[in-house]
Amino acid sequence: MDLEKTIRTIPDYPKKGIMFRDITTLLGNAAAFRSAVDALVKPYAGMRIDRVAGIEARGFILGGAVAHQLSVGFVPVRKKGKLPWKVIGEDYVLEYGTDRVEIHEDAVAKGENIVVIDDLIATGGTALAAIRLLERAGANVVGCSFVIDLPELGGADKLRAIGKDVRSLVSFAGH
Repeated sequence: MDLEKTIRTIPDYPKKGIMFRDITTLLGNAAAFRSAVDALVKPYAGMRIDRVAGIEARGFILGGAVAHQLSVGFVPVRKKGKLPWKVIGEDYVLEYGTDRVEIHEDAVAKGENIVVIDDLIATGGTALAAIRLLERAGANVVGCSFVIDLPELGGADKLRAIGKDVRSLVSFAGH
């Protein structure tokens, strides 16, 4: 299936000059959703994976489905202040300021093999923060998978530069 055709592009959102890649159209297409989840699962079939970590928010949808297919647990990587129990967090820099991702302090165990899933890799800031957070908690991030890569923004290359296996299903030029 040509997943690229199932992804809607919205020009000038959230600001002028940005081409927003909207996967809600992919998620609403049963065959495309199944195809995307199968493709995200495939590289890890047969590997020892203990949990899948999904980055808020679309990474929850995809990561939950991948975790289900791999028969492993799921770790939500949330924005600051969204988790109800004791958390550990990691700050990261945005274009104008900082943000923070958090997990429950007992979300992963030392030595567990984790796959990080999200819908899109752009500059890589959130994904890098999630990896640092999971590894600081004792996990071993064995792979990072995304539906969309925006290679011109360099995020996937930043993850590869720290030794991570990075996979994406489609790539789009531009921002």
